[in-house]
Amino acid sequence: MGEVFPQELLRWGPIVLTDTVVASGALSLIIALTSIVALRFDSAREALEVIYAFLERAIEDMVNIDARPLVPLVLTQWIFILSANLVGLVPGISSPTRDLSMAAALAAIAWLASHVFAARREGWRYLRHYAEPNLLLLPFNLIGEVSRTIALALRLFGNMLSTTLVGAVVLYLAAFLVPLPLMLLSVLTSAVQAYIFGVLTLVFSASAFQMTNPRTLQGGQPP
Repeated sequence: MGEVFPQELLRWGPIVLTDTVVASGALSLIIALTSIVALRFDSAREALEVIYAFLERAIEDMVNIDARPLVPLVLTQWIFILSANLVGLVPGISSPTRDLSMAAALAAIAWLASHVFAARREGWRYLRHYAEPNLLLLPFNLIGEVSRTIALALRLFGNMLSTTLVGAVVLYLAAFLVPLPLMLLSVLTSAVQAYIFGVLTLVFSASAFQMTNPRTLQGGQPP
């Protein structure tokens, strides 16, 4: 199951290189190279196009706006987070998502994406929803915005850290009697957490737009 907490590999003044940075960087490179190679084959490209179209329709069905600009981000989140969660099953490698800094970075990207999406659709006037229905609610709306981003990071971090801890305890107590069920549980947890993270990113982005367009209809077209 690897180390439970991030391990410092190198320190250069205030800069610290941890196993999380190395693992996530290597994983990103592997995913990018695999995608480039796969797209060079027509059969693989066609299969990926079919899968993309299916997932795009599934994502658009989750919200009542035109969410096509968000589809690449959500799919990238699913692929990266699922891969980062599952890489912890490799002996000697720990999942990067059990590091709070990684979970916080992913949550920050989700938060930024929601605002970029709303700003591109509505311009900066979308920020007015923070002062609705009354300017006195501005601090509370800002607190709610920050708290849900923190909750998104803590959700991923807590679930993956607890999975790692439970796995370490069970393996310590039961040795090699239950490795397969434990691995299956880790795979299930990894897939569920990746899916939830992507869906919440989509929901946050949609809500940022819908708060400025409460009458938006299916497909994102105003009446």
